[in-house]
Amino acid sequence: MSIHPPEPAAAASPPRTHDDTLDDDIRLHFEVQRLYTVEAHLLDQHRYADWLELFADDLHYWAPVRTNRLRRQQALADGSPGEVAIFDENKASLAWRIRRFDSGMAWAEDPPSRTRHLITNVMVRPGDEPGEYVAESAFLCYRNRLEREVDLYAGGRTDVLRRTEDGGLLIARRTILLDQNVLLAKNISTFL
Repeated sequence: MSIHPPEPAAAASPPRTHDDTLDDDIRLHFEVQRLYTVEAHLLDQHRYADWLELFADDLHYWAPVRTNRLRRQQALADGSPGEVAIFDENKASLAWRIRRFDSGMAWAEDPPSRTRHLITNVMVRPGDEPGEYVAESAFLCYRNRLEREVDLYAGGRTDVLRRTEDGGLLIARRTILLDQNVLLAKNISTFL
């Protein structure tokens, strides 16, 4: 049995008030909203390599297929991991897609689409691990290509955001739920 000297008494810090907690919540919400604003700007400017830097190395970027179900079966409406998905990617596969855009071999994006990503209804709460947050948001993505191709994608996203060593935030997990279960677009080469 080892005996350790007593820990020095910590300097008493003033108790946190409701206003302190509210200020922290407001700062966090602003930081997440700013992250999403920067993300939308990078996507709309076709700066995909810069966009990819907003994600953690162990990223899971997932959009399950949705099905129409009766009200009592709504728990089964969204696909599960391992089932067919619109997107089921990691950072390496997203990097591969971005390199393909730059190669001239992505025919669905030559000439490139014009997009506008709108992100709203952002809500943030603490995650399961220290330094992680869960952020939910709604999105609308307008896509126009050539003269007459117009697509609208609407839905919700749930992200797990992770605090970095330098104090920033990275997106570690993204689950995208489109509000349509049958995509009417010719392709979905747009990132959401």
